[in-house]
Amino acid sequence: MHLVVSGFPILPAALTAITIALWAFTRLPEYLTALLFFTAAMALAVAPADVVFSGFASAAFWLVLSGYVLGLALKNTGLADRLAGTLARRLTGTYPAVVAGVVALTYALAFVMPSNMGRIALLMPIVLAYADQIGLEKGRPGRIGLALAVGFGTFQLSTSILPANVPNLVMAGSIEASYGLQLGYLPYLWLHAPVLGIFKGVLLTACIAWLFHDTTRPAPPPAASAPLSAAEKRLIVLLTLTLAGWMTDGLHGVSPAWVGLAAACVCLLPKVGFVSADQFGKEVNFRTAIYVAGILGLAAMVSDSGLGTRIGGALLAWMPLSPDAPMRSFFSLVGLSSLLNFVVTANGVPALYTPLAETLARASGFPLMTVLMAQVAGYATVVMPYQASPIVVAMGMGQVPARSGLMLALLTALLSFALLVPLDYLWFSWLGMLRQ
Repeated sequence: MHLVVSGFPILPAALTAITIALWAFTRLPEYLTALLFFTAAMALAVAPADVVFSGFASAAFWLVLSGYVLGLALKNTGLADRLAGTLARRLTGTYPAVVAGVVALTYALAFVMPSNMGRIALLMPIVLAYADQIGLEKGRPGRIGLALAVGFGTFQLSTSILPANVPNLVMAGSIEASYGLQLGYLPYLWLHAPVLGIFKGVLLTACIAWLFHDTTRPAPPPAASAPLSAAEKRLIVLLTLTLAGWMTDGLHGVSPAWVGLAAACVCLLPKVGFVSADQFGKEVNFRTAIYVAGILGLAAMVSDSGLGTRIGGALLAWMPLSPDAPMRSFFSLVGLSSLLNFVVTANGVPALYTPLAETLARASGFPLMTVLMAQVAGYATVVMPYQASPIVVAMGMGQVPARSGLMLALLTALLSFALLVPLDYLWFSWLGMLRQ
C-alpha cells in the first residue's frame, strides 16, 4: 500500500526522486540503480509486481536485446564492414560533414522504419564500423559523437513524424481516447518537421561537431568487393524480411519488438545462425536492457501511484497561462511537458499531459489542438539521457560514457529552449494555430 499524506503518495515520490537523482548524477552504474529501484519498490510494497517489472514485458526491452543480437550478426558476418564501406563512399569530408550525414541518415530512415530501437540496432554497428575506417577508433571523441548522433538523431528528430516514435503513438492514442480526435500524418508532419526535424537536426549536428570535434582520415579506397559469403546472403535476406516486417506493422499488427525478436532467434539458431551461445552471454549488453526495464518500470509506478497526476496538477496551478500573453503561455506548455519528462520519461509524458489539455486550453485561450501539439517540443527535448530509452540503448551499444551523453543532452536542451521553442512559437503562429 502507498503511504499517503493529504492525498500525496509519499513513498512513490521519495523512491522516484532518489532513483532519478542516482541516474542523473551517475554515482552508481545505471543498471545497479535500476536493480535497487526494483528491490526497494517490492520490499516497501510501493506498487504491485506487475507494475514494477512491467518494463521486462515491454516492447522496448525486447527490442534492446534483439538489437544487440542483430548487431552482433552484422559484425560477425562482415556485413557491417561491407555496409560501412558503402557508407564511407557517400559520407566524406570533415568531421562535421560526417556527423551531418549520420544525423540525416537517422531522419531519413525514420520515414520508412517505425521503431526507434530497430533503427538504432540497424545503424549503430554500421556507423561504428565506418568510424573504424576513418580513424575514429574506440575511445576517440569523434567516435563517441557519431554514436550519440545515432541515438539523439533517431529519437529527437523522429518526434516530428507521427508513427516513428513511441511517445507520438502514446499521444495519438490518448488524444483519441480523451477527445475523440485523430491526428493526420501529413498535417502532423507539416506542423513539426520544419522545426523539430530539420532545424533540430542542424542544431544537433552543430552541438556534436563542437563537443566531440575530431579529425578523420580518408576512408581507404574501396577494394574490389569480394563476393558475398553464404552467411552474408542469409543475413541480408533476414534483415530484408525484418525491415519489411517493421515497415508494415500497421498492416499485420505484429509489434516491431516481436519481429525483431523473431529475427534475433534466427540469428541464435545453431548452424544456420550467426551468433554463438558464448557470444550471446558475453557480448550482449544486459546491463543496458536492465536499465531500460528500470526506466519503464519507474514510469509505470509513477502512473499507478497517482504521483504523475498529482505532479501535473501541482504544476498546472503554478503555470502563468493567460490569453493576453500567448508567447508566455506557449513557453509554459512546452515547459510543462519538459518537466513531466523528468518524472515519467518521454513515453509517459503524453499520458499525463493529454488529459490536462482541455483545462490548459481554457486557461491559455489556445485551441485544444494547439495545446495538445505543444507537448511534442517538450518531450522531444531531452535534458538527461534517461528520459529517452532509445538514447540509453544507443549509448550502451556505442559504449558512450555517461558524462558525454549528459553533456550533449544539456547543451542541446539549452539551445533548443533558447532558439527552437521561440521558432516553434513563430511557426505555430504563422500557421494560425494560436487563434481560436
